[in-house]
Amino acid sequence: MAHRHEVIVVGAGGAGLTAALYAAKEGADVAVVSKLYPTRSHTGAAQGGIGAALGNVEEDHWEWHMFDTVKGGDYLTDQDAAEVFAKEVIEAVIELEHMGLPFDRLPNGKIAQRRFGGHTKEWGKAPVHRAAHAADRTGHMILQTLYQQCVKHNITFYNEFHVTDVIIEDGVAKGLVALELATGELHLFEAKAIVIASGGFGRIYKVTSNAYTLTGDLQAILYRKGLPLEDMEFYQFHPTGLYPLGILLTEGARGEGGILRNALGERFMERYAPTIKDLAPRDLVSRAMYLEVREGRGCGPKKDHVLLDLTHLPPEIIEKKLPDITEFSRIYLGVDPLKEPVPVMPTAHYAMGGIPTTLWGQVIKDEKNTVVPGLYAAGEAACVSLHGANRLGTNSLGDLVVFGRRAGIHAARFARDADYHELTEEHLGESRERIERIKNSTGKEKVAALRAELQQSMMDNASVFRTGELLKKQVEILKELMDRYKRISIDDKGDAYNTELVEALELGYLLEVSEALVHSALNRTESRGAHAREDYPERDDENWLKHTLAYKVEDGKVCFRYKPVVLGRFEPKPRTY
Repeated sequence: MAHRHEVIVVGAGGAGLTAALYAAKEGADVAVVSKLYPTRSHTGAAQGGIGAALGNVEEDHWEWHMFDTVKGGDYLTDQDAAEVFAKEVIEAVIELEHMGLPFDRLPNGKIAQRRFGGHTKEWGKAPVHRAAHAADRTGHMILQTLYQQCVKHNITFYNEFHVTDVIIEDGVAKGLVALELATGELHLFEAKAIVIASGGFGRIYKVTSNAYTLTGDLQAILYRKGLPLEDMEFYQFHPTGLYPLGILLTEGARGEGGILRNALGERFMERYAPTIKDLAPRDLVSRAMYLEVREGRGCGPKKDHVLLDLTHLPPEIIEKKLPDITEFSRIYLGVDPLKEPVPVMPTAHYAMGGIPTTLWGQVIKDEKNTVVPGLYAAGEAACVSLHGANRLGTNSLGDLVVFGRRAGIHAARFARDADYHELTEEHLGESRERIERIKNSTGKEKVAALRAELQQSMMDNASVFRTGELLKKQVEILKELMDRYKRISIDDKGDAYNTELVEALELGYLLEVSEALVHSALNRTESRGAHAREDYPERDDENWLKHTLAYKVEDGKVCFRYKPVVLGRFEPKPRTY
């Protein structure tokens, strides 16, 4: 079955819906292809807020926000991206408010703002109130608001369609192939412009805040096709995952005054970030937590976690401003945050790396910024390098709306002057062959077992702390898992809602993005941001102030090219808080 739209967006989270909305406002015929019903997208899980220098609570300026973003990214952030972002996110938040997003309010009626990790005033002197929020369900509100706007603008939705191929011929993006989950039928989508906004890939790790659907599908599909993935070594672990499940407790809890404590009751962040303590950036806090555990100051019978203490806060603040995380803690752990500290440990949270793009979301294929005509990416799937080596809290929701909007506008304008490309049944061939191979295989390997081995080994060998030895070991494990993946088989041979088939396809994507991450981490012989090499503990600006582009060469082999970091008003200097 074939469909034709001027702009097709893959993914219906914050970035996808923003791109679709602004493409429609430009007058394009827009469709969204999503493997989930839109309001179930993972943006809905974002809790704490969207950072913008509104200055509603105290003095704030976009230049300070830009500085925090660049410093937070350990100077690997492209400063042109940080400047565009810090300026445009202010306007984006006000636009969301005008669309009807129910932000929390100050007594004077303005949007309320809270403190958040790594956000400061006067170039790092003290924490600042910058995160605009709707209790601790800000992402949920953004998603609902954007979806309503997309419905209002008559955007076509293909829900529960699993993209299996992006058709790129003669260096030009021409369309998509997607599996309709309800029927098992493959559909062909012709487009003048495609925007990829399919989210991250946290499911490569065992302990993660990411939904089950975040499997790096589109990153892997483009990587297979010879396009690069940028800065994949930088993967963020959020400090406060509910121990041992990994379910996220927002940084907003620390923004409201929550304190991290070890088994001795010490506020240990005073040791690691004396100025802003518990509100240091996520990479620093995650490493500090691991060090406390490693040095024997962990809590519980196994001494393998720390505590988030909110008991000193007024009960009304916890119940009113943090209702979701309070409920999560009570439901999943039986711990009441009003009365006792909550067990926490870092959880795999966010990919700083992804599909490389320009400031307008155009996908690029090499270090010279050569654009793939008609192909765009935004959100966590993309790497415009706003986040550099470590993303500041709240900057992901800002990224979605700022760069989602830019990608949507540019895609619609590109589509105005572009032609459709005639696609035929033959373009379904590769996807059909892959699906038939999985369905007809008589191999002995099971998807769930391989996925569990992948997730555990990535946790052991390529998570918060890394060494060359562990990463080399993981390279070999991945080769073996990829070899075994060729021999998987599934029991469900049906067509309608064959979730076993979908999980088999997703495992292939997880293996590909893991390969890019592990090779990139082994290749970068320094520590920067979220990439902490214990055998190379220092940041090395002389050799590594550059972006990594990882290309798949053949089975298990990856080659690298490098792209300079866009510098500007902020010179790299040691990162202290």
